[in-house]
Amino acid sequence: MEPALSARGLRKSFKLSAKQRKLERTDVRVKTAVDGLSFDVAFGEVYGLLGPNGAGKTTTLRMLAALVKPDEGDAFVEGASVVSDPMRVRSRVGFLTSELKLEDAFSPDYLFDFFSELRGVDASSRDERKRALFARFGIDRFAQTKVADLSTGMKQKASLAVSLVHDPRVVIFDEPTNGLDVLTAKTVTDFLLELAAEGRTVLLSTHIFSLVEKVCDRVGVVIDGRMAASGTLPEVTGGRSLEDAFFDLYAARAGEAL
Repeated sequence: MEPALSARGLRKSFKLSAKQRKLERTDVRVKTAVDGLSFDVAFGEVYGLLGPNGAGKTTTLRMLAALVKPDEGDAFVEGASVVSDPMRVRSRVGFLTSELKLEDAFSPDYLFDFFSELRGVDASSRDERKRALFARFGIDRFAQTKVADLSTGMKQKASLAVSLVHDPRVVIFDEPTNGLDVLTAKTVTDFLLELAAEGRTVLLSTHIFSLVEKVCDRVGVVIDGRMAASGTLPEVTGGRSLEDAFFDLYAARAGEAL
C-alpha cells in the first residue's frame, strides 16, 4: 500500500538578500533550506518533524502542501505529485501554519464561509461542519467578533477551523502550538489526538519534545535540511530520552560540518 504522504529527495534553496546575509553574518548568497529530504507517512499515522528553528521543517511542509515548488525531487499526497499536479494536492490537504494571519476586519463566521466557498464545500456541509468545529473550539461565542478583537489563542483556534473547512483526510500543521498559552496548546494537542483516533493522516513540525512524545507515532529529526534519524520513538532514542537523542544527533551533525 502506498503511503499517504511521501517525500523523495526534496531540495529547496533560496537567495539571500544583503540584509539577510548581514543578519545571518554570512557571505553565502544562496541558502539550502532542504537538502535531499526523503520520508514516508502512512495512512492514519501522526508523523512529527522535529528540529531546531531554521532546520528546514517549514519549507518541507510547504512543499508537501504544494505551496512551494521543490528545486529537485518530488512529493506525493495520496499519490498526487506536488510537482505535476499541485492543485489536486491542495484539494486533499488541510494546512495550518503559525504564520497564517486571518484578516483582522472579518469575523470567524465570515472567513469560514469564504474559505468553504473557495474549497467548493456545499452550504449544508459547510454549516454542519462550522457548527461542529466552532463548538469544539469554543469559537461559537465569538463567531461574529472581528479577528482583530480576538485573543491570540482564539485566533489560532479560528485558523485551525478555517484550515479544516473541507474535512481533509490529510492534515499538515506547522508548529501548531507555537506561542500559545498552556490551555490553548492543550486544546490543539487534544485535537491532534482526536484526528489520529479518526484515522486521519497528520504531519506536523515542532521543536517541542513533549508534543512529539504525546501525539506522534513516528518522528523524523531534521537538522540543516537533512534527515538525521527517522522511526518510532524507541528506534530514534535507543532507550535514551528524546531530548538526549536529539542533542546527540545535533552534535554528530555539527561534527560532520567541521
